[in-house]
Amino acid sequence: MSDTPVFLGLECGGTRTVALAADAGLKQLARVEAGPANLRLVTDAQLVAHFRALRRQLPAPGAIGVGMAGVRDAADCSRVERALEAAWPAVPRRVDHDLESALAAAELDAPGNPPAARVIVLSGTGSCCYGRNAQGSIAKVGGWGHLLGDRGSGYHIVHRSLCDTITTLDRQRRFGRFGQRVLRALQLTEPNGLIAWMQEASKTEIAALAPEVFAAAKEGDKLIRDLLTSFAWTLATDATACARHLVRAGKRVEFVLTGSVLLRQPAFARSVARRLRAEWPGARVVTLARESVWGAVAMARTAGASPVTKPIRSLRAPKQNPGDSKHSSIPSSRKLSPTECRNPRSTNLDRLSLPEALELMWSEEAKIPDALRTQRQPVGKLIRLVVRAFQSGGRLFYVGAGTSGRLGVLDASECPPTFRTAPEQVQGIMAGGVRALHSAVEGAEDDAEAGGRALEFRAVGKKDVVVGLAASGRTPFVWGALAEARRRGAKTALICFNPHLTFARGQRPDVLIAPDLGPEVLTGSTRLKAGTATKLILNAVTTLAMVRLGKVIGNLMVDLNPSNEKLRNRATRIVAELTGADYAVARETLEIHHWVVPHAIHELGRAHL
Repeated sequence: MSDTPVFLGLECGGTRTVALAADAGLKQLARVEAGPANLRLVTDAQLVAHFRALRRQLPAPGAIGVGMAGVRDAADCSRVERALEAAWPAVPRRVDHDLESALAAAELDAPGNPPAARVIVLSGTGSCCYGRNAQGSIAKVGGWGHLLGDRGSGYHIVHRSLCDTITTLDRQRRFGRFGQRVLRALQLTEPNGLIAWMQEASKTEIAALAPEVFAAAKEGDKLIRDLLTSFAWTLATDATACARHLVRAGKRVEFVLTGSVLLRQPAFARSVARRLRAEWPGARVVTLARESVWGAVAMARTAGASPVTKPIRSLRAPKQNPGDSKHSSIPSSRKLSPTECRNPRSTNLDRLSLPEALELMWSEEAKIPDALRTQRQPVGKLIRLVVRAFQSGGRLFYVGAGTSGRLGVLDASECPPTFRTAPEQVQGIMAGGVRALHSAVEGAEDDAEAGGRALEFRAVGKKDVVVGLAASGRTPFVWGALAEARRRGAKTALICFNPHLTFARGQRPDVLIAPDLGPEVLTGSTRLKAGTATKLILNAVTTLAMVRLGKVIGNLMVDLNPSNEKLRNRATRIVAELTGADYAVARETLEIHHWVVPHAIHELGRAHL
């Protein structure tokens, strides 16, 4: 048996998978092709079966590199890693998206004098531009999928060509060469047949007609020729935009063309190259010399240096100042958080009778108010910050994961009907998104970069308040958001139940609310006391902030949104009580004023309004 290390690269795409085994000198040892493996289109079980089938055809690897379509974040990376572990246990690996492996392949054949930045320009079934500069920063333009983007891709080229061909048929009663070729390729008798075909065709099936577009252009279809010119310009514009994210104009940039459209249509690739050189004078434009699977092999060589998987880079990570790591902002804890300790009163929970268990749970919950009273000062400070934010046009954001995050979303969702606030005034941000509201999303709470991006894309600024919700006080997603909020000048707060936190210099939030509730009855189940206490605090924050904004008279919610019959009856009673009008008059006035309670009260003449 040879001692020569084997590096295995896997390039997994929406059309096929290529597996390549090579030695340390990049001599090919084995090559296998298999079916597609876009992560968005396979289950975990299918991915494991896919890898195991490849394993049976390949030499045993010393390290594995994977570039996979559909991989977008750390949670996706973890999915692929688990499948690799099932197929190749204990083998070092590096997992990333297929754009990273394509870039790594381009770097294998790079000349001795490296450019200031290198940008992959990919046009296949989909499209994307992805690059890295000499300092290691990355940028990405495109890659949003065929419904939102894929500009200049095979799918986009075919879809737009079909649309414009049909428009020309409608307006000029002329069906060009491309239309004729499509009917022949699809065995359709007339253009009406395209309606049903398009309704059922997949992205891949539509993109597969790209050769018919280019053939029609060669046959003189002027409409298609003009469209191809615009597609080349679109790809070049996206590629130079990607380059501008990496380096200043005038720096030397290498653009690397790849993907089935650019590799199989040399005239189109030359058109893109001409526009790239016009848009970026002095640019070097080349075609990817190697299969991009060689980039996965190169990734395997770096994985082999350490048994620890190299983490995926975020495709859309916000820019950070040097040393402003979101992970470094996470506080340490002098002791184990009370939320993780065992409660000595409930060590026999499984043996208690139901009455005893109920008494135990409720007696523990009864401790919450006293614990919260110790936090009156910081809670009051947070309320004042929120009031000032609202008065200046700012917003309140709750950021959390698990139970804490769900409670933030709940409180935010209750503000519009209760206080007639705009939906954007109070927002809940949940690690893992909408799906995490009802299901666990693995790895979501550990992704600090995702927390930062969530605030970046909501344009958080100096007028806003961002409240982190984390029972233990150390959730990375929350701290990623707080770090980004602080960088943007927003006021920050943390609501947690760990009084033992220690903050690095400059990382303490503006407001810290950290009552000690003691251990949960069920160890670590923070949906219990921690969840109840979180709800009580959030109730106080939004309710009392709205009181101070004049949305309450006495104890009546005079600015509610009467969106159903129950609330309309309540609104009518409020107007009647505050104005002395009878019920029928109050309701009629509300109807006239489109159920805006303050307007109805003013109309009926409350003296101090």
